[in-house]
Amino acid sequence: MPAKNPRINIVVERPLYTAIHDMAEDSGISMAMVVRDLIKEALELKEDAALAAFADERMKSFNRKKALSHDEVWG
Repeated sequence: MPAKNPRINIVVERPLYTAIHDMAEDSGISMAMVVRDLIKEALELKEDAALAAFADERMKSFNRKKALSHDEVWG
């Protein structure tokens, strides 16, 4: 039976393997699940950093005098 989800094979250095193995044992989950969760977290952090950079750029051009009030937007 084929796998439900796509798979990725990776090669890691021994210290990284050991850290993942220990995390899996401590959490009572498989190493694959630990790696999956770490990848998800890394992607979320990368997205957060990109959004923060975007917000910083927008703040540089923000002009409070031209900004709409709450009532003007939602009134």
